[in-house]
Amino acid sequence: MTTLFRHLPAVDQCLAALAADSSRPDEGPRPVLQGLPRPLIKDLVNEFLDLVREEIRAGVYTDEAQLTLAALSPRLLAFVRRGARPRFRRVLNATGVVVHTNMGRSLLAPEAVAAVAEAAAHYSNLEFDLATGERGSRYSHVEALLCRLTGAEAALVVNNNAAAVLIVLDTLCKGREVIVSRGQLVEIGGSFRIPEVMAKSGAVLREVGATNRTHLRDYEAAIGSETAALMKVHTSNFRQVGFVKEVPLSELKTLAATFGLPVIEDLGSGSLLRLDVDGLPGEPTAGESIAAGADVVSFSGDKVLGGPQAGIIVGRRDFIERIKKNPLNRALRIDKMTLAALEATLRLYLDPELAKGRVPTLAMMTRPLSSLRAQAARLAGLLKKRLPACLDGRLGVSVRPGASRVGGGAFPEADLPTALVALTPLGSAGLNPGLSVDGLRQALLSTDPPLVARVEDGALCLDPRTLDAAEHPLVLGALRQALGDD
Repeated sequence: MTTLFRHLPAVDQCLAALAADSSRPDEGPRPVLQGLPRPLIKDLVNEFLDLVREEIRAGVYTDEAQLTLAALSPRLLAFVRRGARPRFRRVLNATGVVVHTNMGRSLLAPEAVAAVAEAAAHYSNLEFDLATGERGSRYSHVEALLCRLTGAEAALVVNNNAAAVLIVLDTLCKGREVIVSRGQLVEIGGSFRIPEVMAKSGAVLREVGATNRTHLRDYEAAIGSETAALMKVHTSNFRQVGFVKEVPLSELKTLAATFGLPVIEDLGSGSLLRLDVDGLPGEPTAGESIAAGADVVSFSGDKVLGGPQAGIIVGRRDFIERIKKNPLNRALRIDKMTLAALEATLRLYLDPELAKGRVPTLAMMTRPLSSLRAQAARLAGLLKKRLPACLDGRLGVSVRPGASRVGGGAFPEADLPTALVALTPLGSAGLNPGLSVDGLRQALLSTDPPLVARVEDGALCLDPRTLDAAEHPLVLGALRQALGDD
């Protein structure tokens, strides 16, 4: 065994071999290795050689010829290519969850993608007033659009909706009470809860009503000298049904006006368009909240709206101006790329039908079932024709009915009808005893790019709602890698 260690190639020899392989004239450049920092490649080579040493100790190798550079090179290259992949990278979303929180939420419209690229590659007028040649405000690029789309007097954008709620409460309610219905004390992603965000803002939570029923008289009885605002939190990520009651925003506004108090509404996922006409449940839009009398409304930019991560605040000018001057605004402000993407997305909303066609989130949510069935049939046909595991009887492919989800804490009760491509290992017939549904799902997480699917009724299911037709060849490639057919 000791002599086998001596036959391992040196690190410099491995580096030289990789450099030669990355620019072979017969195959062209290898983009995974080309341009990588030498220290990164050197670290990966050392990791590989350490792995081989462990294998020698385990008795994997018995002949020195197995340890030559020529013999190890294919594994070495694969190891380095795999290790050199960025940690943050693209995945194929076949889950059918449109606004998938763990996979980056909403995809940007092509116009927004182009705007981000332009902002990233060039200098811009981020805080430069081209009319005066003096310093300007970064919020001016989207404020007028937001006011036009919601009917608000003024607007501000911070880095997410939790930040929006935080800065609104810190500005308008710090040290005083905010009255909220017990049935609206929601928990959002990552276990953050409205009471916790409120506590961080310095505002004091005053709960009223019962979990399932809150009346206008409950708010009125709670109003006192320490009351700073009435707050309504839209339960966008869950629903109460049965013996329930909540106070409409318009009635809350009438009560608040009697006492000279503002009404704050947190819409959560938020929306700029009515989507019930497209078969989704009715959700209040930001414009409807403003029209009903809310003084300040906050909502997310990266969920149902389909833009970049952002917390949008709209409402009365005097309140928004106070929020803008809060020192927290500096810590919570959005960057130039977010602004570029948000402006491009909001411009599409000026024409609702254009937005539904160009904003991927809206397009996926409202996609007709007939279109999904056709795409599922095309994908299934491609796999049956081009995937060796299907051709030799190791994997069955079929199309079955199913349901997608909006995700992102929006429309929690809405199942979107879809057509699923179901992949079923045929091990039960003795043709492929080593292949399982869970094993296939796990193997697909290591492909390039990874393919994330869901297991349902004994099959691995691919939902075309969240897979673009242009991604079908990538799905085929991922399955080939996972099944060892590549």
